[in-house]
Amino acid sequence: MSRASWFFGVWPGAIIFGLLAAGAVCAAEAAKAKQPVQDSTNCSACHDQGAKLAKSAHAGLTCDTCHESHDKYPHPAVAKPQCTTCHQDQAGEYALGVHGQARQKGDESAPDCATCHGGAHELLSPESEAFRKSVPDTCGMCHSDVAAQYNASVHGQAVAHGVVAAPVCSDCHGEHKIIKPSDAASPVNPRHIRDTCGGCHGNVTLTRRFGMPADRLVSFDASYHGLAAKAGSETVANCASCHGVHNILSSSDPKSTTNPRNLPQTCGKCHPGAGTRFAISQVHIVEGRDGPPALNWIRLFYLFLIPATIGLMLLHNGGDWIRKLLKLRFKRTPSPDPWPPTSGPSGPGPLRMLPFERLQHALLAISFLTLVYTGFALRYPHDVWAQPLILLEHGHPLRGLIHRIAAVIFMGVATTHAVSLMASRRLRNHWKEMLPNRTDATEAAANLAYNIGLISTDPGRSAHSYIEKAEYWAVVWGAVVMIATGVLLWANNLVLRFLPKSWLDVATSIHFYEAVLATLAIVVWHFYSVILDPDVYPLNTAFLTGFSVKREEYSELSKAPGSHGAHAAGDFANWK
Repeated sequence: MSRASWFFGVWPGAIIFGLLAAGAVCAAEAAKAKQPVQDSTNCSACHDQGAKLAKSAHAGLTCDTCHESHDKYPHPAVAKPQCTTCHQDQAGEYALGVHGQARQKGDESAPDCATCHGGAHELLSPESEAFRKSVPDTCGMCHSDVAAQYNASVHGQAVAHGVVAAPVCSDCHGEHKIIKPSDAASPVNPRHIRDTCGGCHGNVTLTRRFGMPADRLVSFDASYHGLAAKAGSETVANCASCHGVHNILSSSDPKSTTNPRNLPQTCGKCHPGAGTRFAISQVHIVEGRDGPPALNWIRLFYLFLIPATIGLMLLHNGGDWIRKLLKLRFKRTPSPDPWPPTSGPSGPGPLRMLPFERLQHALLAISFLTLVYTGFALRYPHDVWAQPLILLEHGHPLRGLIHRIAAVIFMGVATTHAVSLMASRRLRNHWKEMLPNRTDATEAAANLAYNIGLISTDPGRSAHSYIEKAEYWAVVWGAVVMIATGVLLWANNLVLRFLPKSWLDVATSIHFYEAVLATLAIVVWHFYSVILDPDVYPLNTAFLTGFSVKREEYSELSKAPGSHGAHAAGDFANWK
């Protein structure tokens, strides 16, 4: 073949073949460009977990979030992803709980994340109804007896009927940091039972929504049990002690621990014999709303008596203080004689209190002040002034112990006073001066009118005036009431065995209101007479020395025939 023939014959074929090859490549690239790009994170083409993942709590995550080297095929052996990678807080709580501790000790049967939540591709949202309904069954895999009790309870029945707000196991025991009830940090420890149950039963929204009583937490807090629990007692009855733990049933259910027929057995765990003679009446009581009629009448009586009594005392003493202050400030004259005197016309008078009486007064004052402090510390344990006692308790009933010791001393002083009056004629004759007479009322009315400016002439006062008499008989009355109600409260087991529970409710109310009245009366009436009265300020030392520092008392007692002041020396020498 000639060179020209080869050139014109071969090259055109080569060119045509090249063009055809180039066209094929371009067509292939164009076809490839038209195909959709495969998502490297979508593994559903080969793995059916993708469909499950779309319905799980991890639906917002892509496969490559947990699975490394997914883009290599065949997939290399990669360790199973750990939940702790994303859920570090939950993992830390789990490690501190009983389940995590068991795992760390080598117990492979202890539940892990997958045991409770299921596989990572199909786990449910903890907020979903399906998940909450499954919690009792999940926990029941290990705690079958407890789960059976729970499922039969009011809480379990509510969950079974689709009430998502009803508590499940994790609401009371915790979610990941589940610790033993004996641990002080556990939400089901006796110290925290009240708050755990109160999360629902103290929630106004929930109580209204489900028609539950809204005052259960309030009434418990005001009761002896609630006050002791608030102060840290772990042995006093709490919600679970009476209502049960997992087997909580409606009180109308015959199997309920709070059914009226079962209350003697329930209360009898702490109060042997309670309810054996009389049915135990209403337990949760809020004064002013419900309770026995007698309780409501007592409350109304004291709510009238306390303001009226203390108000009159403030009016009387306030007017007296202002008049004396103005008199001393603008009409002050120097005293011609030293005061107080060291001797009187018939002896070292005016002697108001014998040594034996001063000892009685000292014991009475110490026991009363102790009773006031410890009593109100029992009622208001969280107040700042009560904290010194609370800090010293450390689980021991220190406030109650001191309160009862002071009560015994108080009762001993009261008994000694009564016996001494019967044993000593001279002492009895002296105390006869404290008997009320017809002039006391008119004298009190006249002095009140003078103190508040209704009359301008000072009517004066008797040696043993209405002031001392009112205070003395108030102490007698208060002692009788406080001792009677205090003994009932102290012997609560005996009372619950032989008397209706309403007796304790009434005694508790009277004891509290009488304590308030007595405390205010001592502060407003007695402390004014012995401290704030300008005639004795800064202190009437009669309770220490026996001698009065008031001029008018000295003169009146010295003049009164047969008075204690006139015969003080003889009384002191001959008193038996």
